[in-house]
Amino acid sequence: MRRPVALFVLVLGLQAWAQTKLTEEQLAGFVRSSIQLGHQDKKIAEFLRKSTLAERLQERTIVELEAAGAGPKTVEALRALQEASKQLPAASPPPPPPAPSAIPPPPAAEWKRVLAEVSEYARNYTRRLPDFICTQVTRRYVDPTGMEFWQRQDVVTARLSYFDQKEEYKMILVNGVMTDRPMDALGGATSTGEFGSMMKEIFDPETQADFRFERWATLRGKRAYVFSYRVAQSRSKWSIDYQRSVQITPAYRGLVYVDRDTLMVMRITLEAEDIPPSFPIQQASSVLDYDYVTISDHEYMVPLKAVMRLRQGKLLAKNEVEFRMYRKFAAEATITFDTPEPLPEEKTTEQPPKP
Repeated sequence: MRRPVALFVLVLGLQAWAQTKLTEEQLAGFVRSSIQLGHQDKKIAEFLRKSTLAERLQERTIVELEAAGAGPKTVEALRALQEASKQLPAASPPPPPPAPSAIPPPPAAEWKRVLAEVSEYARNYTRRLPDFICTQVTRRYVDPTGMEFWQRQDVVTARLSYFDQKEEYKMILVNGVMTDRPMDALGGATSTGEFGSMMKEIFDPETQADFRFERWATLRGKRAYVFSYRVAQSRSKWSIDYQRSVQITPAYRGLVYVDRDTLMVMRITLEAEDIPPSFPIQQASSVLDYDYVTISDHEYMVPLKAVMRLRQGKLLAKNEVEFRMYRKFAAEATITFDTPEPLPEEKTTEQPPKP
């Protein structure tokens, strides 16, 4: 699975996100992290004085942070934020955890039969796809704090052509401005190869992935088998490339979601394991969602959205890649200079299984 990943360190100061309205949870997370990292009380307070809140700062949060080691200047700044936010609404309570599945797991003979059929489907997936064109929108984010305070870096819109089982990318817009630069010149964290390579490698007999039935789930309104899997390093073909100079091929594990009715793959996740301590990137993971679309009056299961995450020290990088506006391939196909709005969150949110 040759899916090169490159990460360029982007230096962003805290001031870039201090202007963002923080939730109470984000504020508390920042203070706790700063205490753990040994930041000076004065520096934490300076940042807090430049911050604004999106919701009311409650007394119990201040008490908990003081107990966690917040210094007097930090507490004073928190009190000022509490006063400034007293007219704001309180934070919404966290959603309850999904109820445990009441659906019994399938018999071993059933899920092994399903895996055998899905393996056959995965190995032939790309051969069954039609020639098509779609719009690929990549929204790239970074966070220098390591706390998922994401700052959008750019939005890249490209035309993706799939012809004779090969992918070709042509960059059209960067932040809404037309460009003729090649994708390779983009820099930063990028991703290609979502159309079948990940799925094929996981189910390739030579990979010898170890599969287990994990649970039932509901995804996009459909009941799904969820299988866990692991691929040993000696069998892995997933490469992680750092700045096109250092490369590793790690072991990885993840989940595969399979539509119970059609036995088509709806989601694949993977996460690198046992990355060498000397390698600059400490964590790497991907989630790829598939959904049904109509191309030339036929329905196909094609990539919907991919999310790639990387961590280098405290620096986090995230790419959210959406595949939109599928249509039949034509040599003279018109390029649309529009960037679709992001997909609604519920399109990729897993729901508890329904009896």
